[in-house]
Amino acid sequence: MSRRRSDPSLVPSPPLSSSVEAGLLDDVAEDDEGLEGLAAPLRAEEASPTGARQLEVEPGGHGQRLDAWLSARIPAYSRSHLKGLIEAGAVQVSGQVVTSASRKVAQGQVVDIVLQATAQSQAFVPEPMALPIVFEDEHLLVVDKPAGLVVHPAAGNWSGTLMNGLLAHHVGAASLPRAGIVHRLDKDTSGLMVVGKTLEAVTALSRAIAAREVKRQYLALVHGQAPESESVSSSIGRDPVTRVRMAVVPSGKPARTDVQRLLCAQVQEAPPSGRSEDARPARWVSGVLCTLHTGRTHQIRVHLSSRRHPLVADALYGGAPLLGMTRQALHAARLGFVHPITGEAMRFEAPLPADMAAAWSALEGEAAKVGSGV
Repeated sequence: MSRRRSDPSLVPSPPLSSSVEAGLLDDVAEDDEGLEGLAAPLRAEEASPTGARQLEVEPGGHGQRLDAWLSARIPAYSRSHLKGLIEAGAVQVSGQVVTSASRKVAQGQVVDIVLQATAQSQAFVPEPMALPIVFEDEHLLVVDKPAGLVVHPAAGNWSGTLMNGLLAHHVGAASLPRAGIVHRLDKDTSGLMVVGKTLEAVTALSRAIAAREVKRQYLALVHGQAPESESVSSSIGRDPVTRVRMAVVPSGKPARTDVQRLLCAQVQEAPPSGRSEDARPARWVSGVLCTLHTGRTHQIRVHLSSRRHPLVADALYGGAPLLGMTRQALHAARLGFVHPITGEAMRFEAPLPADMAAAWSALEGEAAKVGSGV
């Protein structure tokens, strides 16, 4: 089965604007954003026992914390998970419910626990969903990921992910590394992703990405007047202060992003009260085309923020909401690669989703006013 973007029924989103089309280049090779950690095979937790268990404290366990002792006796579960079961009232010591993980156990005591599966162990399950597929054959598929869809299960998002949808979409996904996912986009980044459906395709696509043979370009709306063209080469690593962020740090991994400005204009933010006397100063916003030459987590977001041009509405990296955008204004707009089995050159283009298309169009309107002298 094949599905291509040329079918009008597959293009529910607004088309790319003229400035976007002018900036999308044909021959730019780049790695994808956030590839670290995607090489490991897809595996649920090893089969873990569930239900009621009764254990007796042996001489060597005397005086140990309850959570530590249970962790040693039931290695299939993490200590933090067992601590959560204790605090939830699922553990009794000598017939009495104990909710303190630091409680010391004594030799000869009988400990009863009702084991429950972790959220992670239940994450790798099929979940039927309407996958936004733009191309598919027996070897691979290309999806136009909407903003808000998590690619792979992780803490806080153990279900409803693209991986869950892939497991339901075709039976072979369960035997593939991460259901065939070879690269990822952040939750609130929209756009194109290629997914392998066979081990041969997954292996070949992973190698092509590592060799920078997969061509991909992103469109972004950023604060400020971005340079007409610049190449940002700054090492990226975990932010030493705020661990949920990445940052430009000397000890990080080398990273390079090429940035080309497609349009730029001042935008007047609507006053929060609706009164003209509360109007805020106009802000410069640029529409840019980004090309990655490495694949570090949050690379585009970090590099642009480090140049004082954070993405519009990217709260994590200092971007304020503007132009109706409430999520980071970043979209993987074009994807190109050689089919790993047939050798055919594949090219795909994803129109801007509705929210970003409206914001881009509004910025183009402001830029046109300047150009016409209005």
